[in-house]
Amino acid sequence: MTSINHSVVFKPKKTHGYKAVKRMLRSADNLKRFSTRVREFFGNHGCKVRFFMTWISSLKSFGDREVFSVESLFRSHPDACLVIVSNSMDSASGSLVLKPFLDKGFKLIAVKPDFDYLFKDTHAEKWFKGLKKGNVSPGEVSLGQNMSNLVRLALLYKFGGIYMDTDVIVLKRFTKLKNVIGAQTIDLETRNWSRLNNAVLIFDKKHPLLYKFIEEFALTFDGNKWGHNGPYLVSRVVSRVSGRPGFNFTVLPPSAFYPVNWNRIRSVFRGPRDKVHSTWLHKKLEQIESESLCSSLMEQAEQGDESGKWKHNQLYNVGLLCILQFFQLEFVN
Repeated sequence: MTSINHSVVFKPKKTHGYKAVKRMLRSADNLKRFSTRVREFFGNHGCKVRFFMTWISSLKSFGDREVFSVESLFRSHPDACLVIVSNSMDSASGSLVLKPFLDKGFKLIAVKPDFDYLFKDTHAEKWFKGLKKGNVSPGEVSLGQNMSNLVRLALLYKFGGIYMDTDVIVLKRFTKLKNVIGAQTIDLETRNWSRLNNAVLIFDKKHPLLYKFIEEFALTFDGNKWGHNGPYLVSRVVSRVSGRPGFNFTVLPPSAFYPVNWNRIRSVFRGPRDKVHSTWLHKKLEQIESESLCSSLMEQAEQGDESGKWKHNQLYNVGLLCILQFFQLEFVN
């Protein structure tokens, strides 16, 4: 069994109380049109490449990074269909955010979630009922974050397709990937993966691994441990089911999704500062270009820095997938 690495964890502020539960769950009432809207959207547009995102924050928080993420998705997949599951985005104000993409002919829609529909006939159904009744403690970690962890699994289980976080910058088509999840770290001795990540998931409808992920969420939910219901959850499940019959999926190595260690991210995107750094940087970019599908970035850029322009150019010039996770990105025009 593969051991799970808990050594490197980025923990957001604890911003959650039970009032947030009531606000979030109130929005789930009377939304039975979710299934109809999503299915009609896919059917009317003949969608062959289905993308999903979730947006759990306020509309004003949907900034340059997120807009760039959507832009990069359609730049690499002009034929794609994107569903953004969000309360704030499915609004008159949210339609103004999406309008520039719609005006260019891209196919996307924002839809308020119907949690009852999404979780029906899965282990999450009972868990969600307990949450609504107050029998499940939401914990101190943001409920929105944990709901996003669960909703992404339910979306793929119900519809199949590609889920990606709103801080994912896409630079290469996903269409050749099927039933994959990415490793973030490896054990240096065994060379086996030690932790997976759930920022990008690509799975067929009703894939058994997704069922196991949802089951694990419902049975082991802990709202007080960051990552327990997300990256560490998928790591636990994959560790248990690997090699068992009936599961058909691929774990992509860190070189594919996370080629740069978190503590070197800032070094990559500031640009070369001296000869030694320049040599390392060019080798790293060559490695990314030849081996990588994406890169997880976990540092904060300095606003007004010329590195922003260098970042933007390098991301597209490399011609790969780049994941900008937990990265407050500001671009210099």
